[in-house]
Amino acid sequence: MIRLITLIGLALAFALPGPAQAERVRDLGAFQGVRSNQLTGYGIVVGLNGTGDDSLEYVTQAMRGVSGRVGVQLPAGVNPALKNAAAVMITADLPPFAKPGQRIDVTVSAIGKAKSLRGGALIMAPLYGADGQIYAMAQGNLAVGGLGISGADGSKLTVNVPTVGRIADGASVERAVATGFDAGDVLRWNLFQADFLTAARVRDAVNARYPGAASIEDGVTLALRLPAEANARASMMAGIEMIEVTPAETPARVVVNSRTGTVVINSAVRLSPAAISHGKLTLRVDESPTVVQPAPFSRGVTAIQEDSMLSAEEEGGQRVALFRPGASLAKVVDALNLLGVSPSDLVAILEALKQAGALKAEMVVI
Repeated sequence: MIRLITLIGLALAFALPGPAQAERVRDLGAFQGVRSNQLTGYGIVVGLNGTGDDSLEYVTQAMRGVSGRVGVQLPAGVNPALKNAAAVMITADLPPFAKPGQRIDVTVSAIGKAKSLRGGALIMAPLYGADGQIYAMAQGNLAVGGLGISGADGSKLTVNVPTVGRIADGASVERAVATGFDAGDVLRWNLFQADFLTAARVRDAVNARYPGAASIEDGVTLALRLPAEANARASMMAGIEMIEVTPAETPARVVVNSRTGTVVINSAVRLSPAAISHGKLTLRVDESPTVVQPAPFSRGVTAIQEDSMLSAEEEGGQRVALFRPGASLAKVVDALNLLGVSPSDLVAILEALKQAGALKAEMVVI
């Protein structure tokens, strides 16, 4: 218990209030439109060592299409029993400003009953964007980090995930995506997290270097007036991204992971006057059944006699922790360590403080 409380104190100590640190504008937000786009596709992996999808119908149909493209027609009604092939989904991220002919990485994942994609090769497959247009073509040999084996008696051994592989530079870009970089005189910049104070500080920092260039549209977006010429615009965007700004303090928040018992309290949490009393009552029931044998040559039967022992024990004396107005995170941690609380008890105490109106923070349960 002492070790557990020490670990909790060390974990919470990292969130103790400290001097505000300046961050680069590029770490606080991004230019609108300058982002990656998700691509997806459907394809066939061949060359597997008997670990494919066998005779799944959609694999057979896909192989008919692949073979048809190279001039081989499978007879109607013939099941090729494709144990060396597997149907897969292909995913990739198309980075901003990607041009036709450039290469991007792709991830290949089995969607059927394939046991492993190790040693397989992806047959040329198109990758589609959200608008249904083809933006890249994927093909290549898979690199699979997992391993799966099985024995004749049904025993199996799996290391990592053998049904997902990756192809480095496995897709060729066929179509570029418009980013809006050169469209209009105004380019918008968006904060990763909405905050009016941070937006105002970014605006002031940008205007101090480029007078009149930035204006606030809302708690997330700044409108930046940039030169129309590409060289000047790119130089100004690079300069804006490297400006250092001190962001506003994050809202007071307590995050509780109900599955792992993890509790994180940020430095903005404060307490109103409150007193906490915490005690532990342990109830113990010991069952010691005894087997009773009948006397010799009697008509009795063997029976079990129940023997129960009940005990109640309260650990330690009852302690009360008093919080003065505006108590900081350091005081909260010290008091809770003094009470000797476990993670589950800590959650209960924080919820009680919230209900009492003494905890000035948002409770988030994940």
